[in-house]
Amino acid sequence: MTQSVLTKEQLVKEYERTHPRSLELHQKAIRSFGADGATHVARVMDPFRPYVTHALGSKKWDVDGHEYIDFVMGHGALILGHGHPKIVKACQEQIAKGVHYGENHELELRWAELIQQMMPVAERIEFCASGQEANMMAIRLARVATGRKKVLRFVENFHGWFDEVTLNTAGAVAPEVDLIAMNDLGILEKALATKEYALVFVEGGGAHMAGQVPWDRSFIRALPALTKKYGTLFHLDEVVTGFRESRGGWQEVVDVKPDLSTLGKCVGGGLGVGAVIGRADLFDALSSKAPAGTRITHSGTWNANPLTSAAGVAACELYLKGEPQNKAVEMGTYLRETGNKILRDKKVSGLLYGRTVIHTYFGPLEVEPGNEYTPPAGDVATIIGGKEIGALKTLLGLHLLHRGVATMGGRFFVMSAAHSKQDVDKAMEVFAESLDSMIAEGVLPKEA
Repeated sequence: MTQSVLTKEQLVKEYERTHPRSLELHQKAIRSFGADGATHVARVMDPFRPYVTHALGSKKWDVDGHEYIDFVMGHGALILGHGHPKIVKACQEQIAKGVHYGENHELELRWAELIQQMMPVAERIEFCASGQEANMMAIRLARVATGRKKVLRFVENFHGWFDEVTLNTAGAVAPEVDLIAMNDLGILEKALATKEYALVFVEGGGAHMAGQVPWDRSFIRALPALTKKYGTLFHLDEVVTGFRESRGGWQEVVDVKPDLSTLGKCVGGGLGVGAVIGRADLFDALSSKAPAGTRITHSGTWNANPLTSAAGVAACELYLKGEPQNKAVEMGTYLRETGNKILRDKKVSGLLYGRTVIHTYFGPLEVEPGNEYTPPAGDVATIIGGKEIGALKTLLGLHLLHRGVATMGGRFFVMSAAHSKQDVDKAMEVFAESLDSMIAEGVLPKEA
């Protein structure tokens, strides 16, 4: 698009110059939307993100005619890529039949059966409109089942933005929620021993989008027995990782069976959806025959509506053999290894790590790099970094975007089955060019 080496000031000016229509739309948007002209916090970027007109496979295009290799992938929902023909066909056929019947229908049953085939924990399923709604339902089910009110969570784990699960949001009130450190069985058992908690929440893969801060697998594998010992339900939030990490989700990767789990993103094939799944007895409270004072009524206009169900069925049929997941893992491995070689060659102290969501890290490498889940440092604060590290990732994201590679603000690359080796090669070429500009400006940490 432009010269390979740009200072931040030059980059912003060039970006604005080459994206005039997006700039115009952004200026209109700030008069409509409170979040700096965006409709999702991750779409807020200085000076602005591009306005997209269409997408297909691994690519998307904006109003100014620019093409992007897309590593946002619908905030992680599109393991199949954009516009998969089977999803498109299913939606086209269903929209002609009806978007919403306000009745039961066969598609919702077929969808549930496919999920049950892939996830043994899914003895029962309750569909919702989003993953966040599913997490809300999981808390309510757990409170009725255990007779307890309190919820135990781990620091930095993300489960939505409602009060009981939000991270550092003004206006939130959550007196029944306690936070503890990740990966410390001693701290966890001390909390569980109080027998105050209805359930303990765990984010699939680790904190922040499938594992910016990864879980110690031995810790996760200890949870089923430990929670059962103290009468607390083990809840695994797979809104991001469900059907992305493998055919059976992250719970299959680490070989655990939680009491409850939640799904979103991939399970709907790209349409908005959530589902809470788990042990059959935990769903008894939803029955009209539940004893007085124990019944949960679950409304929701968009629960398992026919259009979303059609997309969900088409997607889950593709997930059955695990082929999309295997391809995403393959491309994620290739991107991670290629990017880390670039970082080493340029003597930048940083790391790419993850499985199908590849996280970026700048800072001291305190841990010897290992497999895809090996974190770059030993503590949460170092891994996440402060405002300075956040600003570096944002700057990287703008460099990549200007050169035709879309990421979530430089923080991570979301992989899909639609990505090719050629996509990754081009993206890593752009990654190297972006690093060159940041090195020339003197802003990147160097190897010790």
